[in-house]
Amino acid sequence: MKAPLIAKAVLSPSVLLIGVCVYGYIAFTAWLSFTASTMVPVTTLSGPEAYVRLVGLNNWVLSVKNLGIFATLYILGCGVLGLLLAVLIDQKVRAEAGFRSVFLYPMALSFIVTGTAWKWLMDPGIGLERSMHAIGWSSFAFGWVKDSDLAIYCVVIAAVWQTSGFVMALFLAGLRGVDTEVVNAARLDGARTWRIYQRVILPQLGASFISAFVILAHMAIKSYDLVIALTNGGPGRASWLPSLFMYQYTFTRNEMAVGAASAVLMLIAIAIVVIPYILRETRQADAHG
Repeated sequence: MKAPLIAKAVLSPSVLLIGVCVYGYIAFTAWLSFTASTMVPVTTLSGPEAYVRLVGLNNWVLSVKNLGIFATLYILGCGVLGLLLAVLIDQKVRAEAGFRSVFLYPMALSFIVTGTAWKWLMDPGIGLERSMHAIGWSSFAFGWVKDSDLAIYCVVIAAVWQTSGFVMALFLAGLRGVDTEVVNAARLDGARTWRIYQRVILPQLGASFISAFVILAHMAIKSYDLVIALTNGGPGRASWLPSLFMYQYTFTRNEMAVGAASAVLMLIAIAIVVIPYILRETRQADAHG
């Protein structure tokens, strides 16, 4: 058997499984969104009725609003903190490998573990607030996780803590690839350090910025387990995201068509972020042969 045939034979089971379990179920979900399915799937098509109902639901509007807050602060927080950490580590500090490991360690944890840990830390009854009271700071108050207006920001804090180390690694790799001759020339011309970063180094990190944005944006859109572990969507529905909405309406409220419609809209949002990036990378690869 020729080598290409062997390769195809080895890869065919994986390709088949991906085709059925990924793209097949995506197509099935899209089909469900155009049916009248409730508790179980039905074959009766109802057109875009589920989408019309979806956009009119207050819970969906709230979920999209929360996603806007969460995604914006999450991307900005991880980007700024990750860049600052990368710049600091790039200064040839001692024990650089140790610092990198410490900052990257949260990424080794699952979002369930992170959410549970931060839930304990932020709970006024057992966490930071009680600890401050125990040492005599009786006026200290930190009950954001119980506040319907502030709970979503607790999710942001936990998510930034977990992911900023990964963004740091992306930026650090970009910094190590910067043209040092241009940087040295700027230093010889008397340019200040902050000006060198502003005019010379950061413009060369375009690929790192784009990669970080794409990764963080798609993680924000599909965030589920962190919210479940930290706030369970509460208080009430105050920290619902589209992923929680999709689960609740599909499996708890028995409105499968509406849940499928929300999943399709989430998929479209992720595609809007990811597909241009893939096309850009493909064009660059073709340009380089």
